[in-house]
Amino acid sequence: MFLLTKIADLVQIAPDDFRKQSYAAIEDNINNKYANKAVQKIGLCICLWDILWTSEGLIGQGDGMVNVNVEFRLVVFRPFKGEVIAARIADQSPEGINLVTNFFDDIFVPWTDLPDGSEFEPSEKLWVWKVDDQVMYFDNNEMVRFKVMAEEWHDQTPSKPVEPVEGTEEQQPAPINIKPPYKIMGSMNGPGLGVCLWWE
Repeated sequence: MFLLTKIADLVQIAPDDFRKQSYAAIEDNINNKYANKAVQKIGLCICLWDILWTSEGLIGQGDGMVNVNVEFRLVVFRPFKGEVIAARIADQSPEGINLVTNFFDDIFVPWTDLPDGSEFEPSEKLWVWKVDDQVMYFDNNEMVRFKVMAEEWHDQTPSKPVEPVEGTEEQQPAPINIKPPYKIMGSMNGPGLGVCLWWE
């Protein structure tokens, strides 16, 4: 679920940070740039683990920034396919169930990967699992176990504004990208998966 990833990057230290020890200034800049951000094909960066190597700092012309080449390792959240993780039910819809952990909100279990016999109750807006004359509820905020089935990566490149329509001077706003940069697709169809209380 958590792994260490080695990255090499150019860190720019602003003159305001010259009062800090160089190691602390580099560490703060790396955490500001990467912590709590999803990096394509790497995962959700949590924090800096350690610094492996740094070059001599070179002062940039005109801005006074010190440029340092740094090689470091980050703690990254990227579960492997087939891993079983505990999460909480955030909300439900006829398409499936959205799950969250304490630090990651983009987990989705489609209705096709719920236990056989699951049905959506529109009046209560939740899924139920009907098995052996029993009705088991997927209540919101319940702890569940799910298996990681796939991951989705979405490019977050900004899109250019839409050209104004002839006859109007107003510029149309750029379309909003509502897809998260990193999304995990899961399954709760299997023994031990689903609401944790069912299996106690």
